[in-house]
Order: sequence, then structure tokens, then C-alpha cells
Amino acid sequence: MAHNLKRISFGLSVSSEDYLSYYQGVASKVRLRADNGQIIVFPASRLKPFLTHTGVHGRFVITFDENNKFVSLERLL
Repeated sequence: MAHNLKRISFGLSVSSEDYLSYYQGVASKVRLRADNGQIIVFPASRLKPFLTHTGVHGRFVITFDENNKFVSLERLL
């Protein structure tokens, strides 16, 4: 199964004020353009482990399985 995983990288900068709309349930999905030009959509709740007092910032890699189901989200160093 591991050979069918899709890893997509992207940069993200969401202020804490903007993230608050996700937290309050106003917006439930994050939609962005990845480095490869692909549009990806995933639940905003996946960003919660990366939330700081300034928001969510950095470079990330999201991994999906062969059925486009979420597997993991990692921040790159």
C-alpha cells in the first residue's frame, strides 16, 4: 500500500484571527494550491496540532492514500 501514497507539498500562512473562523465552525475546510499547482482540500481540524498564538505558518507535506483519503500532515523543518 505504501507505494500508492501521494505526497503533496505546500506553504501555508494563516493568521490566528483567520484560523478562529475554522475553530468557530464558520469554515470547516482548507482549500489551497499546492506547489505542483494542484488544488487540495482538507479539514481545517488537521491544522490544529500546528496552531500557535500567531496562527499556522510553514511548509507542509500532506499524504493521501490511493483513494485520496487523508493519511498524514507534516510540517517540514
